[in-house]
Amino acid sequence: MCAAFPDFRLGSVLATSFTGTLSERHGNAVERIPVPHRLVDWLAVNGLAVDSCTTAQLDLARELRESIHAAATAAAIRDALPESAVQVINDRSAQGRAAAVLTPGGERRWLLGSASGLEDALGVIAADAIGVIAGERDGKLALCASPTCLAAFFDTSQSRTRKWCDMNTCGNRQKKARFRAGRRRTPGSVE
Repeated sequence: MCAAFPDFRLGSVLATSFTGTLSERHGNAVERIPVPHRLVDWLAVNGLAVDSCTTAQLDLARELRESIHAAATAAAIRDALPESAVQVINDRSAQGRAAAVLTPGGERRWLLGSASGLEDALGVIAADAIGVIAGERDGKLALCASPTCLAAFFDTSQSRTRKWCDMNTCGNRQKKARFRAGRRRTPGSVE
């Protein structure tokens, strides 16, 4: 990864990982796809390699990202899905022409069209979001317990009680804060 850009926060669920390209939404927001070539990089890391991305296509991707975030957040708190977000997700899904293919190793990969690869990749992400939000996958949507994050994530833990979108960032930060607060309350502690 280029040092000039923040690292990607990768997860096992494509749609919620995509919403994680903008993190700390309620704090100091971190944009992880600030320029078109970073979206190309993110797609490649997630098995959706495309040749290029224009600024207009980046805008479409960000619109999809925010629509998935809004719909997933609403679903996580069992609220009505925002109509405009649902429309964007449906539009991107319908416009994509990717095909699922089976590899010799028994894994699913996506075959993107050569003429409109980026739109096809967005269609795959939108279709994944539809499956997650519609409850077709084993797990549940939840919101990160970090007050500066509140990202929607897909909890596949056995107990479905995961608190953090990412234990290495939000969870670790919250645990460190609790530890420091506990040390300040302990008599005789030095800081």
